[in-house]
Amino acid sequence: MAAPVHKGEELELSIESLAYGGNGVARHDGFVVFVRGGLPGDRVRARVTKVKRGFAEGFASTVLEPGPDRVEAPCRHFGTCGGCRFQDLAYDMQLEQKAQQVRDALVRIGRIADPPLEPIVPATSIYGYRNKLEYSFTAGEEEVELGFHRAGRWDEVIGIEECLLTTDVGNAIRLAVRDWAREEGLEPYDQTTGKGYLRHLVVREGRNTGQALVVLVTGPGERFEAGYVVDVLRRFPEVRSIHWAINDTPAEQTNLPTKLLWGGEAIEEEILGLRFRVRPSAFLQTNTEMAEQLYSLARDFAGLTGTENVFDLYCGTGTIGLALAPDASSVWGLEISEEAVACAIENAELNGIENAQFFAGNVGQTLEELAEKAGTADVVVVDPPRAGLAGKALRRTGALAARRIVYVSCNPTTLASDVQVLRDDYGYTLVRCRPVDMFPHTPHVESVSLLTRDS
Repeated sequence: MAAPVHKGEELELSIESLAYGGNGVARHDGFVVFVRGGLPGDRVRARVTKVKRGFAEGFASTVLEPGPDRVEAPCRHFGTCGGCRFQDLAYDMQLEQKAQQVRDALVRIGRIADPPLEPIVPATSIYGYRNKLEYSFTAGEEEVELGFHRAGRWDEVIGIEECLLTTDVGNAIRLAVRDWAREEGLEPYDQTTGKGYLRHLVVREGRNTGQALVVLVTGPGERFEAGYVVDVLRRFPEVRSIHWAINDTPAEQTNLPTKLLWGGEAIEEEILGLRFRVRPSAFLQTNTEMAEQLYSLARDFAGLTGTENVFDLYCGTGTIGLALAPDASSVWGLEISEEAVACAIENAELNGIENAQFFAGNVGQTLEELAEKAGTADVVVVDPPRAGLAGKALRRTGALAARRIVYVSCNPTTLASDVQVLRDDYGYTLVRCRPVDMFPHTPHVESVSLLTRDS
């Protein structure tokens, strides 16, 4: 049966809800159309850009009647900058839609008729919450600019005067580096031609320690005076660490080896009373306030009494495992990144925690080896990437037969599919799930779930 819409067609549609990923959901003669820029309650004119067997995609060319929860976005760059999708949607509705996305995934994919969903945890701060931002250099109309990709474009960057997701210090550092680049007359990199020198600026902040780390990413060659850029950045008392990285590939990446230009190799952040060293490429949740709430939930769901053997899978730099360690008998962390594991070991030493050990390895390939070394797991904590556990990692996690699995998820669809497998193949029951809004004004939603099995 042919789809009732075709590419290029313009439709008048009523937006019902938001799909996971952020597009509005509408129906035309019962046929689902995902509409970028459509918000719940809107009546829009939408142009169809893609038609598939079961749905179509398009964008809202005109908002004919705004929905009751559409608000004025406070950011001067909203709509052109690709960083925030939903500053124009009232925050209460953002929360409602994100919670509904987690519920829908558990019902539709996880096949749980009535998921044990608890109220979503709202963000403590809906602006100024990010502790890390990556900016791109670009050639402005007259001078070098520093900012973010234009919405929907990989090859175009717009200059940013003020980003509402960072702090005053973060904004000031970016503007100071932009002015330095203009003064030096250095050429920004052009993604389409592959020519140019200045690539990215990374600013990381310890929000509870007041410390900042800066990484300048350039093309090959030292075409700037390191001492001068250090002088520019040292004007900020918060800056404690300045690094330089070279990217000699077309790929846009900042996770690169660095050369220390000034200061310490790392800064520190404090979460739940623990100190964590933050190096240029170390993973740390980018919302410090909500990381504390996320880890507190994980600790609550784990229900530790001091006697448990805990496996912390995808442990990163050890943040969750170290938060659990005071209430556990032992913690065993596993993470594929050797650099992250080195940081986890360092963080354990920094906090005087002696009952946590961390190992480098692929979870799917080395979990059995860890189990031989560490013994029976009573509680397993997993914090996988967006793709979820999947494959061997999922099967071997289930085969551990731990009494409790605490699943920290950044993707409700893969959470739901993993929960289904853990239930059907390994006898687990989802008993709690609580969404957490780590990233207001974006489509992303985290959650913490507890699965149990009878031993």
